[in-house]
Amino acid sequence: MREQDCIALLERAGCSGSVIAHCRVVRDLALNYASDPIVDRDLVEAGALLHDIGRGVTHDLRHAEVGGEICRSFGLDDAVVAIVERHIGAGLTADECSLLGLAPRDCMPRTIEEKIVAHADNLVKGTRVITLEERLAHSIILPRRNRKRIYRLALEVEAFR
Repeated sequence: MREQDCIALLERAGCSGSVIAHCRVVRDLALNYASDPIVDRDLVEAGALLHDIGRGVTHDLRHAEVGGEICRSFGLDDAVVAIVERHIGAGLTADECSLLGLAPRDCMPRTIEEKIVAHADNLVKGTRVITLEERLAHSIILPRRNRKRIYRLALEVEAFR
């Protein structure tokens, strides 16, 4: 899927210019981790560009779930839908989703493409690339298990840079 097609979908979903700018920076960073031949670069690019498509509807935690629904309604590939639904932090278990008022489904990134996009998103605040240390400092309000999950995801994905 070409960049222009992804941007058109973001606009169609009601995403603002600032959301689209953020998605472009996440895409640029994510592609730094996608040079290994086992990684589907096209999927990383499309998933990174579309990961926040749900922000055209809501800016709360539900944006990933809503984004997945939007992607399905646009007829996008299940692999892109999975990236959108599983990009929050370093993922959420079905129990965590349920406790947060989301659909009780597993939203843990599984594929390397899902992990790359989640990690890249963790390292972009607005349109500024931040360090892992900054992300962890911003995440201090999260439960310890979630902070550890962000750190473990970073260790795994950084091996691809």
